[in-house]
Amino acid sequence: MPQPATSARDLDVVRPPTPDLVAAYASEQIMAAARALWPAATVQPGRIIPSVTSHVQRIDVGTRPLYAKVELLGVSLVSVLRGSCGNWPTVKAAQAAYLTSSRALLVREAAHLRALAVAGLRVPDVAGYSRGVLFTERIQGATLDDVIAAEPARTPALLQLVHRALDPVLRQRDVMALADRAPIVERSITGTFLRKFNGLSGPAYLSRSPHGDVLRLVVARLSSHHTGSSMARPIVFGDLKPEHILFTTGDPRPAFIDPGLMRGPLCADPAKLMSRLVLGLVARQPQEAETRAVLDGMAAYTADATAHHSTDEEDAWLRQLIVLWLMDTTNILTTYLTNPPDLPLSPHGAAVAARAGAVCQMLDLSSRALAARHPARHTWNLCLANAAQAAAL
Repeated sequence: MPQPATSARDLDVVRPPTPDLVAAYASEQIMAAARALWPAATVQPGRIIPSVTSHVQRIDVGTRPLYAKVELLGVSLVSVLRGSCGNWPTVKAAQAAYLTSSRALLVREAAHLRALAVAGLRVPDVAGYSRGVLFTERIQGATLDDVIAAEPARTPALLQLVHRALDPVLRQRDVMALADRAPIVERSITGTFLRKFNGLSGPAYLSRSPHGDVLRLVVARLSSHHTGSSMARPIVFGDLKPEHILFTTGDPRPAFIDPGLMRGPLCADPAKLMSRLVLGLVARQPQEAETRAVLDGMAAYTADATAHHSTDEEDAWLRQLIVLWLMDTTNILTTYLTNPPDLPLSPHGAAVAARAGAVCQMLDLSSRALAARHPARHTWNLCLANAAQAAAL
């Protein structure tokens, strides 16, 4: 007997969500939220910004250009599209319940942006939040990666500039209280690493990657170094990437987007920042002199950061920096490599994925060096040499 044709609705019940379904849902939520916040304004949706973490879209409300962001269940888009949260009806039902909570990620992000602005950090204005959609001012400028690519010799000075802008703000009482009350731990390097690679799901996840055998060894080595830390855990920005730091004409101060305030190791912010700067080098494959200038700038920054430490303190700080740097690179590389083919990657993400072999070699060599238990300064120098090799391959 012929089987009845399977409808699109039937497929939605059994298959993971598709990028088209998620994008259509997010765009509908954005338009509904904008009309609720600004009922008298003309609302014009713009292009979607490629992202593996959240749905970000340009939108004009009257004459005001904004970004609109939608997060699904506080996890990455790639996780949702892989089916980690169930089929599409399950995801939508869970999202509806998630948005009723004051703990929804974008509720916390809006609070972080407002608190950081009051504390004196240059961040986008929060234009509004409604129905799970965060609207923020659109800041136009060159990213830190753009500035470093144009002037690699400025790398140490730029890293210091970022540190000087953030450090006094993150020490303010109100910012610290908010970070303790409503942290965005979803953006933690170690938290992400442990969620992705612990338990039975970790090996299955790595098996999806064409470089799974090497990455499995890297993950095992890094996991053996995650034993917690006795070092102080101050407030950190939490998602400090080069693309989250913007420089605009006429203002020497950097602007910061997408905060994820939480307590973490003091080296967590520079670890993520330098992890992504290295991937920027891998993606664009600059001349050797530019690569050397950037990596020398990173070395100079770490030397300055540990200048007043004892030998043991410097060793602990650098060792933790290396672990977090390698964890973050492993986190984002595996996300790129398991990205559904119909979800567009950013040009940077596509370039990194295309050169995954070079990144995996860097991770393999650097995690081996970490396991060898040399003095941390020696290991860090080896890691920088491996980064230079990855950018040149």
